[in-house]
Amino acid sequence: MTNEELVRAALEKVGGKSNVLTATNCMTRLRVRVKDDTKIDDEGLKAIEGVMGIVHDRTGYVEIVVGPGKCRKCADICRDMGIPADAAASTANDWQTNKAAVKAGQKQSKVKELFKTFGDIFIPLIPGVVASGLCAGINSLIGQVVPNYADIPALALISTLLGLMNTCFLGYLTAWVGYRAAEKFGGTPILGGMLGMITGLEGINKISSILGLFNEAVPLDSILRAGRGGVLAVVLGAWCLVKIERWVRKWMPESLDIVFTPLITMILCLVPYILIIMPATGYVSTALCWVVEKLCMSESLIVRIIAGYVSTALFLPMVAMGMHHGLVALYSVQLESFGYVTLYPALAMAGAGQVGAAVAIYFKAKKCGNTRLKNVITGALPAGLLGIGEPLIYGVTLPMGKPFISAGLGAGFGGAFVMAMQVAATAWGPSGLLALFVMTAGPHGVAASVGCYAVGLVICYIMGFIVTNAMVSVEDVANA
Repeated sequence: MTNEELVRAALEKVGGKSNVLTATNCMTRLRVRVKDDTKIDDEGLKAIEGVMGIVHDRTGYVEIVVGPGKCRKCADICRDMGIPADAAASTANDWQTNKAAVKAGQKQSKVKELFKTFGDIFIPLIPGVVASGLCAGINSLIGQVVPNYADIPALALISTLLGLMNTCFLGYLTAWVGYRAAEKFGGTPILGGMLGMITGLEGINKISSILGLFNEAVPLDSILRAGRGGVLAVVLGAWCLVKIERWVRKWMPESLDIVFTPLITMILCLVPYILIIMPATGYVSTALCWVVEKLCMSESLIVRIIAGYVSTALFLPMVAMGMHHGLVALYSVQLESFGYVTLYPALAMAGAGQVGAAVAIYFKAKKCGNTRLKNVITGALPAGLLGIGEPLIYGVTLPMGKPFISAGLGAGFGGAFVMAMQVAATAWGPSGLLALFVMTAGPHGVAASVGCYAVGLVICYIMGFIVTNAMVSVEDVANA
């Protein structure tokens, strides 16, 4: 089945093109919003050739798992068919239908909805995070392998280019987040980007000094300073900015709107943002980093082992419940504060546990003659090794139940190891073998960090296999 045929079949199972509000993509999924949730045929979607699974955990919204690369092509096909990528572009929809969908969606957990919001803001930034992190990792590798690289013109040029690609994203992360947050909340994206950019400018330090809030001796301890609050400040600030923009636009004459609404909005927003939101979220960011530091970067080996095992073992259930989206904000806070992420390497082990579990199930399927399951595992295993876990999760372990649990329990051993060895990443997003080149920021050096991550993967493969082999019987596989 071609991608276009897959999209047309999927649209038919969600109530037709007329029922679709928006269609966009993340790393592996086609994300579709609909007017009438009752028209979504879950089983019909799962039966489409090329669909690895679906996530339909909130009203009016379904995620169709089709795999990396393919999901972007499917989203582009939707765009060619006239389906917008965001709600702001969908102006011809019945407002009463939209309101009903929103009201229905409010019945779910507020915490889960908050995490989904963070995910919607940060997930489109992942390609930039990955590219930036890989550049930082390769640059670190060059520095360790060739200490005198600065004296070699070719390597010096390559290093400079890699540094530029890293800085252009990480150095302006708050601007990218502000743009996405304002877009998500229904405001003017460029105003959110401006708010995010202002967050890190030197002028904030001047304002802080004038108000007596700047600590000259220890700038990082200042109540207000450039970058204070980071991405958390920007997300909250963008939400406030959108509220203010809507209020200003209500009374602003249409002929003056394009000139004065942006100006007045920024002026009204900046004062509370700089004086209240940035300092307040700064304390929140500091507290989050303190907790992560005490657990993931603890001087106690036992604490790091326990933290690594528990967080890894629970990660995939969090994914299944849609709770993992909130972690991207924590990654961003840690990356801003330390320049690396320590929690992600452990959580990246979770998918490797699925690989070990799938191998165990494969041998049992071979023994009991379950050809269908064997074929599914054979097709999904290469993607699992590369860190694309959805085919194994939705095609094998989650539908069976027990292997989903045993894979997490097995992966916990790998997570405990990498956290014990203080493996750190310069980005998040890729996992499995594809993540080797972003695991380059550990305190013991690039080679040690990459090597320990690789050992962690092997541990996950082995323990995922052992635990699943013990928990799942041949009868379970035969009945799957």
